[in-house]
Amino acid sequence: MKNSLIIGLVVLALVLAGALAGVKVRDRLPKHHLSDETKNLVSVSTAVVATISALVLGLLISNANTSFTRLGGEVTTLSAEILRLDQILRRYGADAEPARETLVQYAEHKAADLFPDDAGNVRLSNPSTYELLQRLEDMLLALKPANPRDQWWLGQAMTLAAKIGDTRWLLAQQIGQGTPKAFVALLVFWLALLFASFGLFAPRNLTSAVTLTLCALAVAGAVAMFLELEQGFGGVVRISPEPSRRWRPEPSDQNSP
Repeated sequence: MKNSLIIGLVVLALVLAGALAGVKVRDRLPKHHLSDETKNLVSVSTAVVATISALVLGLLISNANTSFTRLGGEVTTLSAEILRLDQILRRYGADAEPARETLVQYAEHKAADLFPDDAGNVRLSNPSTYELLQRLEDMLLALKPANPRDQWWLGQAMTLAAKIGDTRWLLAQQIGQGTPKAFVALLVFWLALLFASFGLFAPRNLTSAVTLTLCALAVAGAVAMFLELEQGFGGVVRISPEPSRRWRPEPSDQNSP
């Protein structure tokens, strides 16, 4: 959250600085450099940059939204796998109760890792939480099925435990991914160049100043938004914690299938 906000403010400052630079440059240029022909040339040239900037910014927002949606799907999948594994262990019987208790601990720790009270403490990869999952797998391997029915339930439980582990690694791999900083810097340069061209020919009045400021705020907000969406966890725009609230297994006396 803080990084995205800071970057957004930096982008806003740079874009406004570009517009101000255009105004200052205009004061130092000879009048024949500000002719209608020059204005048309600048307008046509910057239109190309504006088109590229709009396409790139739209693509980055689309990709960030896709990544955000995928992360939400992975959290929902993890929730479903935990709940299904709990149901299978309940169906297995009393021998699986220690494994169920470990599953409870894993679910609680994982929810705390992904959705902590302090958004800055998100941990997509927590070794101590993963150790609980490994302990659960060891407990499942130690079970001795008494009949084909238990054997089938145990096989299903092992498959789900493996899927939970896979989802854990998928979430952990999100660390460090995102738009390269150099690419973001290039986009900001394009935007600053555009606003410099606006300031070069903008009339000096309050309406022009307010319009340029609001437009700069809009593009800076768009940059901050796609960076925020890329994080997924811990930001202002974050994955819904609602699925994790269903992770806690049901009491043993409730025998739903």
